[in-house]
Amino acid sequence: MTVNEAKHLSKGIMACGEIPLLIGHFGVGKTDIARDIAKETGRKLTILVLSQMEPGDLIGLPARDENKTKFLPPDWWPDDGNVIILLDEINRAHRSIRNAIMQLLIDKRIHNHILPEGTWIMASMNPPDENYDQVELITDPAFLSRFFIFEVHPEPKEWICWAKENNILNDIVDFIEKYPEFLSVHGGVSLKTSIKPSPRSWYKLGKVLSVLSEDDRKHYAYILASGIVGPEAAKVFVDKIASSDVYSPTDVLLNGNIPESLDIHQANGLLVRLVDYFSTIDDDQIGEIKKDLDRIADNLIRLSHVVPKDSFEALMRMLVNLSDMPGLKGEFCDELMRKLIGKVG
Repeated sequence: MTVNEAKHLSKGIMACGEIPLLIGHFGVGKTDIARDIAKETGRKLTILVLSQMEPGDLIGLPARDENKTKFLPPDWWPDDGNVIILLDEINRAHRSIRNAIMQLLIDKRIHNHILPEGTWIMASMNPPDENYDQVELITDPAFLSRFFIFEVHPEPKEWICWAKENNILNDIVDFIEKYPEFLSVHGGVSLKTSIKPSPRSWYKLGKVLSVLSEDDRKHYAYILASGIVGPEAAKVFVDKIASSDVYSPTDVLLNGNIPESLDIHQANGLLVRLVDYFSTIDDDQIGEIKKDLDRIADNLIRLSHVVPKDSFEALMRMLVNLSDMPGLKGEFCDELMRKLIGKVG
C-alpha cells in the first residue's frame, strides 16, 4: 500500500471509530501520515512512543481522594475529542505497556480516565525482523484483531512529488528519479503471524465498508479485508461480492461445479476453502458424504486440471496427513486417497 492510500484509508477507518495499524520500514512516512491527517482534519496530534514508556506514563500518578485512591490523568491525556493519538513503536513496547493500552483499544479508556468522545487512535510499528530491536513478537490474535493492519511501502513517484513540494535538494530528487531502487529498504514486511477472521473482525470490516464510496469499496475492499480478516478470507469475500460464481466445497466435491478455468487467485481461494472443509469436517458430515466417495474422487481429479499443480499437491499432502488421524476422519481420508490413486493409476 502506498503512503497516500494508507492515509486515505486510515482517515476513513478512524472516522468510523476503528484503529489502523501501519507497518513499514523506518522512514517510509508512517508518522507523516498521522501528521497529514491531523492537519487535514484540524486535529491535535499526540504521539506516544510506547518503547520509551512505563505503565505509570499511561495510567498517571496515584493521588488520595478522601478515603479512596484515584489516578491523575497523565500529561498527554486529551481535554477534548479533537485529537489523534498515535501509538508508535507498538511492537517495541513492553508487554505491561501493551496490556495497559489494550483497555484503550477496547473501551477508549485507561483505568478511570475515559477518552473524550470523537478521539481518534492509530498505531504504527516497524516490521518484526532482524533489522529491528524487538521486545517480543506480537502474536496475540485478540490484540491484533483490534486493528486494520496495513503494510506501507513508499512509491518512488509519490515520494518524488512530496520531495519537490518540500524543497528537497534537487540532486537527491534527480538521483531517485534515475535510480528509484535506492529509495528505501527492499522486501516485504510481515507480522510473522497470520491474521484470522472472527465475528469482531467481520463487524469492523462491515462498519468501515458501509461508509466508503462505491469506487473506494471496489478499489480498496481487498486491502481493507485482508488487514482485518486475513488474505484468504478477504480473497473469497471480494470474489463473492464481485461475482456469484464462488462455489462452496460441497458444490465442487458433490455437485461437480468446477469452472473450466480459474485464475491463480480464484484457484487458491477455492483450495483454501477445501483445506478448511476437510480439516473441520465432523463425523456426522462424513457419514452423509461417505457414500459419494467415487464422485468426490472424480471431481477432485477434474479440479486438478484447472488449478496449479503445486497447490493441488498441497491439498493432497493435507489429505495424507489427515488419513493418519484416528477415527472416522482418518478412515475417510485414507479411503479417498486410495480412490484417487486407483483412478489416476
